[in-house]
Amino acid sequence: MSYDNSGSDDDVPGCAQYHLDLGADLYCEQQKLSRHPSLDDRFDPAVRIVDYDPEWPVAAAEELHRIRERLGVVAARLEHVGSTSVPGLAAKPILDLLLSVPNIEQRGVFVEPLKGLGYLFAPDPESPDFHFFGKPPERPRSHHLHICQVGSEHEFRHIAMRDFLRAHPEEAASYAALKREVVARAPYDRLVYIEGKGAYVTALEGRALRWAHSAI
Repeated sequence: MSYDNSGSDDDVPGCAQYHLDLGADLYCEQQKLSRHPSLDDRFDPAVRIVDYDPEWPVAAAEELHRIRERLGVVAARLEHVGSTSVPGLAAKPILDLLLSVPNIEQRGVFVEPLKGLGYLFAPDPESPDFHFFGKPPERPRSHHLHICQVGSEHEFRHIAMRDFLRAHPEEAASYAALKREVVARAPYDRLVYIEGKGAYVTALEGRALRWAHSAI
């Protein structure tokens, strides 16, 4: 499920307030990002691998709709990404969603509205052009929302990875096996999980990007 918002501001009720809100501009200019402590959490009950659930795309579509309704034209593009977006792929029971916005620097137009939907903004100053939100704020979480600028490399690589795994079931199977192996070493340890699959994911992403660029 995806949304591509190409309508005018007038098409969405209440959208003008986002573009005219001086508070949003001040939020962008004055509030500096500091690393959110949850990014360094080790224990996470959601760090477990389960079989693919056909309800995942249904739940993702419903959440994308809620985000689209709340953000209006600020949601330039919405996509279901990550392992739960690949049919048949075993995954952590967390939906990964991608939101592309017209201007990633104007955080005020999406941070507060997303908090109203139950999301926690977990900024990382080393990633000023790619933001992370988790829902609910506490672990275990059901949704991870990744925000980037529309047309960015971040947007391209996430969609490339999803489409590559969808088109290459042997790659998806190998990835699932690797994830199960890493989780078995240290169940519920998210730092071990991230480190354990890091090199594999980097190589996998490289193959996905080459495949996606060859199709352009």
